[in-house]
Amino acid sequence: MNVADTGLSPALSAMGVQTLAIDDERYPPLLRLIPDPPALLYALGDVSLLREPQVAMVGSRRASPAGLRTARDLAQQLAATGLLVCSGLALGVDGAAHRGALAANGKSIAVMATGIDLIYPRRHRDLAAQLQGNGCLLTEFPPGTPPRRQNFPQRNRIISGLSLGVVVVEAALPSGSLITANTALEQGREVFALPWSMLHRGGEGCLQLLRDGAKMVRELQDILEELGPLYALHKEMRGAGMATAEAAADSPGSLSVLELLGFEASSVDQLVVGANMPVEQLLVQLSELELLGLVQRCPGGYIRC
Repeated sequence: MNVADTGLSPALSAMGVQTLAIDDERYPPLLRLIPDPPALLYALGDVSLLREPQVAMVGSRRASPAGLRTARDLAQQLAATGLLVCSGLALGVDGAAHRGALAANGKSIAVMATGIDLIYPRRHRDLAAQLQGNGCLLTEFPPGTPPRRQNFPQRNRIISGLSLGVVVVEAALPSGSLITANTALEQGREVFALPWSMLHRGGEGCLQLLRDGAKMVRELQDILEELGPLYALHKEMRGAGMATAEAAADSPGSLSVLELLGFEASSVDQLVVGANMPVEQLLVQLSELELLGLVQRCPGGYIRC
């Protein structure tokens, strides 16, 4: 247990609660860069995941069935590429995003607006237990802190601060999700939004974000193609000692796809034949290589960087 954990009560220590001071090597590197990083974090679960690249997904607590399905599906796809999904454990889009990541056998981070010992909303206790075992619960609020209105905007800056980008799945006007999006912009993060019909009042916040310059999301690739520079910064901050080719070598499938690519465009159809793998698996491998900065999408397909 870290020295900072010595102030915890025996009950919290028995729960496995850990504390991360801002000078702790386990402290999330991207979060340390925001204008007002928390001086101390309380965590339950695998704190090493806090240093991994992740994407935040936020949205309405009263999301439509289509919004919930989209949040779950998109989170599942993001997790399949190896990215973590970060959200706020709330009802609606947050819960759907966490569950989508877990459904893909991925990891998910839940940032709480309460003390680490108080799960809110209560109906998400089972979900919180799953996240503790397959991700991490995180908060800056001391143990025993109840849910208070002012805590949620404060919590939202951590959600965006941990992440390479923020996806607003479904949001009305006004919306707390727009606060998260604005905070993300101030922190230099990418902001994404889904293009809802102008007749859907629950999506008016997303349309406003798109009007103001957010990246429109129609498919997974719309997110991945924007995250390259921030992903590279994240790797540099983690002090990755190995070359990117060595990182790709950890995944034999990715390496075989990389070997098929040259400096002239290869189409997905050509790569499916050359790699002898299903197109779904190929797209996952290409996404991993793109995040590593080894390949790039271009007219006609993909090229080696």
